[in-house]
Amino acid sequence: MMTEQIYNLSTLFEQLGMSGEDDAIDAFIEQHPLDKDVLLAEAEFWTPAQANFLREGLMYDSNWAEVIDELNVRLHA
Repeated sequence: MMTEQIYNLSTLFEQLGMSGEDDAIDAFIEQHPLDKDVLLAEAEFWTPAQANFLREGLMYDSNWAEVIDELNVRLHA
C-alpha cells in the first residue's frame, strides 16, 4: 500500500532538511524576509541543494510547485 505524499509548508521544510514545526516555519519566514526583486531560489540563505530543489520544483511544475509558491509569497510579504 502506498501512502499519498502531502505537500504543505511543513513537508516542504522537512524536504529542505529543516524543522517542519509551525513555530519553526513562522520564525524562519520572519527572520528571512525577501526584497521583491530577489527570486526565491536565489536567496542567499539556501544551500545550493535547497536552492536547486526550489528552482526545479517551480521549473518543472512538480507536485511541490504550489507549496513553493506559497513559501515565496510568505517570504515576500
